This record gives sequence, C-alpha cells and structure tokens, in this order.
Amino acid sequence: MVVWLAELLSSHYTFFNVLTYLSVRMVLAVLTALAFSLWAGPKLIRFLQSQQIGQIVRDDGPESHFSKAGTPTMGGVLILAAIILSTLLWARLDNLYVWIVLFTTVAFGAIGFMDDYLKVVRKHPDGLIARWKYFWQSVAALTLGIVLYLTAQGDAQLTLVVPFFKEYMPYLGLLFIPLVYFTVVGSSNAVNLTDGLDGLAIMPTVMVAAAFALIAYLTSHVNYSHYLFIPYIPQASELVIICGTIAGAGLGFLWFNTYPAQVFMGDVGSLALGAILGVIAVLVRQEFLLVIMGGIFVLETVSVILQVGSYKMRKQRIFRMAPIHHHYEKKGWPEPRVIVRFWIITIVLVLIGLVTLKVR
Repeated sequence: MVVWLAELLSSHYTFFNVLTYLSVRMVLAVLTALAFSLWAGPKLIRFLQSQQIGQIVRDDGPESHFSKAGTPTMGGVLILAAIILSTLLWARLDNLYVWIVLFTTVAFGAIGFMDDYLKVVRKHPDGLIARWKYFWQSVAALTLGIVLYLTAQGDAQLTLVVPFFKEYMPYLGLLFIPLVYFTVVGSSNAVNLTDGLDGLAIMPTVMVAAAFALIAYLTSHVNYSHYLFIPYIPQASELVIICGTIAGAGLGFLWFNTYPAQVFMGDVGSLALGAILGVIAVLVRQEFLLVIMGGIFVLETVSVILQVGSYKMRKQRIFRMAPIHHHYEKKGWPEPRVIVRFWIITIVLVLIGLVTLKVR
C-alpha cells in the first residue's frame, strides 16, 4: 500500500522514492511488526486473562510445567496480526507471492485458532479432532500446490534444487504439487510440536525467516542467482518483506514469551508460522534448506515418530518423554538451558544452510 502511495507522490516529491527501495521497506516492515507486537501485546494478554483463556498442562508432563497452567494462550493471534498488517503496508500488493503467503497465514491460522478455541474455551480435551485438522491442512496445502503449479512462469519455478549440486536440478512437473503438500503440512506440524517451552519455537522461526529473507533476495536478483546456480525467480523479491515481518513479529512476541512466559502462541501461531516457512521455502525453491536450517523442528518431529513407533511395536519408549525437549527436562535440565541450547543449534544449522548456497 505504501509503495503505491510513494510511487504516486514521487513524481512531485522525489524523497518518496526511498520508500520504494526493497532494503528500506524490509527494515520498515521489521520495525512495524515489532512495534505493533510490543504495543498490542500487553492489551492482548490482559484480554486473554479477562476471558480466562489459559494454557492447559498435561498431567504426565514435567513437574516444572504445572506452574504454567492458566498462562494466557492463543497469543499467536498477535504474531499473525503483526505479519499481515506489516505486509499489507510495505509489500507490493500486485505480487502473487504476497497473496500466496497471506492465504497460507489466514488458512493455517484459522485451523489453529479453531483447535485452540475448542481446547481452551470450549474445554474439549482434544481440541479439533486430528483427522479434521489434517483434512483442512491438506485442503489448504493442496490448494497452494495447484495454484502455484498453474501459475508457474517457466521451468525454474518447478525444479528441485538439491544442496551441493549446481547442475542437478530435476524438473518436477506434477510432482511439484505433492512436494508443496508435504513441505507445508510437514513444516506446520513440526513447528507445532516444537512449541512446548517458553520461546523455544519462536526464536528458531525468526532465525530461519531471516535466512530466507537473504535467500529470497538472492533468488530474485538475476546476477546473484546465476552466480550461485539457483533458480532466478523475480517474484521472490517481495518475500524479503514478508520474512522481515516474521522476524519483527517474532521478536515482539518473544518479548512476552521469553522465560517465564507471560503468554503462549498456541496452535493458532505455531501451525501458521510453520506453514508460512514451508510455503516460503517452496516459493524460493529451497525445500532442502528448510530441512537443514529448521533442523530443530525436524528433530522434534522425528523424536515423536520414533517414540510412538517404538511403543506401538515393542511397548518400549526411546525417550523419557517426547517431543525431545521434554526428554531433556525429564533428565533434569532446567528449561532455560534446553531453550538456549536449541537456539544455539539453530544458529549453527542456519549458517550451514547458507553455506550450501556457495558450496555447490
């Protein structure tokens, strides 16, 4: 919106040209999302407290979590509102990728909101029934896959980029649609599983989003993309703005979510943020980098799969509790130690992911 106004006014006042620069808009998008989160956060927390929308703690969880019962949840609404507001202000609204990400935000946010609402407000112990949750996630993800396949402009948007290989980029064709499905749904649920400790999910999300901002810029720049042997996708430029809004909104939320948390994001935040990272990875053609940089999300998911599989097959558990962050709590690690160490691992994984762009 601001870009349109700036271009309209720049013919009379050249100063407004600065608001059309991608780098300037990215910084302003970060600051807008951050400022909105810091301003609206206390208001949302007071509202959630007044409505008694508090966290439900499992009886079989770590004892240190019992004190978290009743802490306001569904704070993910704050994150999503900041992302949407800042994106609408600073992104070019004639870019299809902007609307793809906004659709993802609203669709998966709505699924998470309904799950939280049923659990916390309606006191339904299981929230949204699992099969219905996956059904609506599948509908949204398949819609994204079909739309992106039908609107693809050239083979570059339908190729599979494999880290460390600069010449091997197979054309996917219709296989692109299931790839979108598994990437978006998998990422959505992986971040959801990770969101079990104060700040554990949001900071890795911020880090991965920041890395994708750089990747989106390189992908949308013809010289850099050719130099790095990655697909040149000019529409990806506006993803820089969106990644900036995720970083700003995430840092603003972390202000209230850091240990000991004043508010939790709930499924409305975690399902949506995971899906957003997934769809951005698809749009810049870097699904494998999402797996590398979001390694903590992958580890959490794999730990649950192994735990469930082992118990069903052998009636034995591999971990003291899954997801794996609870395993370390059960071993006696203080919650802040688990959180910060997982953050450190994410920093290393993000750097490794960025290095793969050059080591090809």
